[in-house]
Amino acid sequence: MATERNAEQTRTRILEAAREEIFQNGYQGMRIDAILQKTKLAKGALYHYFPNKLALGYAVVDEVLMGHFQTVWEDFFQQHKNPLTTLQQMFVYKAESFQNAACFNGCPLNNLNQEMAAIDDGFHQRLEKVFENAHMTIVRALEKGQVDGLVRKDIDPVRISMFIFSSYQGIMGAAKCMQAPELLSDLFGTLNDYIDTLRASGKTH
Repeated sequence: MATERNAEQTRTRILEAAREEIFQNGYQGMRIDAILQKTKLAKGALYHYFPNKLALGYAVVDEVLMGHFQTVWEDFFQQHKNPLTTLQQMFVYKAESFQNAACFNGCPLNNLNQEMAAIDDGFHQRLEKVFENAHMTIVRALEKGQVDGLVRKDIDPVRISMFIFSSYQGIMGAAKCMQAPELLSDLFGTLNDYIDTLRASGKTH
């Protein structure tokens, strides 16, 4: 049992180090030597868990990125009964989190989409799955909001969710391109103004 736990911990350390490398340098810039330095592992130990760089990159998307989006987005929707307020709180949180970042690297999902989705089918399929998972989380929340009388019934949750999540990705990408995380407050503020228009008549919270 202890051996299994140690193996799982080692695997997690590798994935976390790889996530950091990809976030900082992109998948193509990810260096196995840097991961070995961070984890203090021998190359043979790393390849015991992941036979090559591509397998490691896929695992980061499948397990780390997917897990992050599931945890963060689903947790936020559980904190407030009104999905529109939840989305607004999420975007305020994002803006505040990166306000003083010396180097803003944007959204890891968007970064990998831009870098790898068009050139590697394995990355494309996995990234699409993460995107779809986040998108459908918003769809389900909006649909429930309509049932509860909190969200306008004349909107299409699928279209609105795609627009909101795509806007989120674009805002993160723009702030990264400009290296201006201070833009996040204004841009997410504009998106939040739009989200207010989705509220059912008389519903302000």
